[in-house]
Amino acid sequence: ADPDVRRDMEVALNKIVPASWNHDGTFRHTMEGDDDMPGHVKSSLMGPSLNIPIQNGRLALGTWQGVYLNEHRDQGGWGGGHTRRIIITIQGQG
Repeated sequence: ADPDVRRDMEVALNKIVPASWNHDGTFRHTMEGDDDMPGHVKSSLMGPSLNIPIQNGRLALGTWQGVYLNEHRDQGGWGGGHTRRIIITIQGQG
């Protein structure tokens, strides 16, 4: 996938759910930082899981498809005090 996609997705999500909503009265849950409630909304939009078909031992993605891991917190996510884990479950026939 084009490397600009990651940047463009972040820009778009920040426009859809801006951190400024913590200061203008849009959000009430604001005590965990400017990026906490926007992070909840963004993760709800993106979803908590992904199913990817595997064909001949490889991810069956289209030419321009990619897989992105999204961290929606600047203050609390990677390096900010929260630990994240990735769980991979493989199902199918051998």
